[in-house]
Amino acid sequence: MSVVTTAAPTAPSLNGGRRKSLGHRVARRSAELGPLIPAVLLMLIFLLGPIVYSLYGSLTNRAMTGYKAANPQFVGLQNYQSLLTSGAFWKSVVLTVVFVVASAVIGQNILGMALALLMRMVPRGVSVIVSGIVVIAWVLPEIVAAFALYAFFSTDGTLNHMLGWLGLTGPTWLLTFPMLSVILANVWRGTAFSMMIYGAALGNVPPDINEAAMIDGAGAWQRLIHVTLPVIKGSISTNLMLTTLQTLAVFTLIWVMTGGGPGTATSTLPVLAYQQAFKYSQVGYGTAIATVTIFLGALFAFVYIKVLKPEVD
Repeated sequence: MSVVTTAAPTAPSLNGGRRKSLGHRVARRSAELGPLIPAVLLMLIFLLGPIVYSLYGSLTNRAMTGYKAANPQFVGLQNYQSLLTSGAFWKSVVLTVVFVVASAVIGQNILGMALALLMRMVPRGVSVIVSGIVVIAWVLPEIVAAFALYAFFSTDGTLNHMLGWLGLTGPTWLLTFPMLSVILANVWRGTAFSMMIYGAALGNVPPDINEAAMIDGAGAWQRLIHVTLPVIKGSISTNLMLTTLQTLAVFTLIWVMTGGGPGTATSTLPVLAYQQAFKYSQVGYGTAIATVTIFLGALFAFVYIKVLKPEVD
């Protein structure tokens, strides 16, 4: 009787198999990540590059004219130390936070959500007309929208004429209520974006969840708070982040309507950075303000991600 024996694989053959498997995994991963390389390079060049250059510029005493324009010197954290002791800077920080929270976090998001909900309740024809009117404000070039809003809020503008038809005398909005005016203007301009984001998110809410809540006796408000909003929490976080970053960067709207005034009543960080860099020729100091604005936006984004991060099962 013959016995057939099978030789165990030798160590070299095992190692060869492992190397071959590792080579396949590396090749597969390279094939997956390869298409991303151009996008990563573009982000490094056009996103990270300007941020790094801006950070370096904020550490210099570069100016628009004179000796410092041709031969800027590295001054370290001197510009940031000057910011910490500047009352105008801290006032600008407060104004920026008020502007962002009032017009983006509260105004655009709440009004956008309300419009998105209402558009789902009215006939389609009405929804299309109203949506089109709201979107017009968003698609207008910012400079055109800014001049239109200046004409609306000016002393002899559209708003005061409308109040006159009602027998009321309107105030000089841009002088008496400058921050309120630019907040309302930014809400008018940016609400359409939030409406479209929330409209798409509400369309993805499974109908059976709301139906089950209705069967359990939940009212419309309870379904919104306990069912709809938790389901679209990811969209809320994304929209909050985008509207906040967009509002942090608003410059043209404020500059055309008020020029940062009266005085410094509407000098948010972008306006203050422009004034310091181009009006007073302190480019390094203005760049430091712009850099602080970038970090303020990153702080808002970090808070949104932490507070509204999606739950992982």
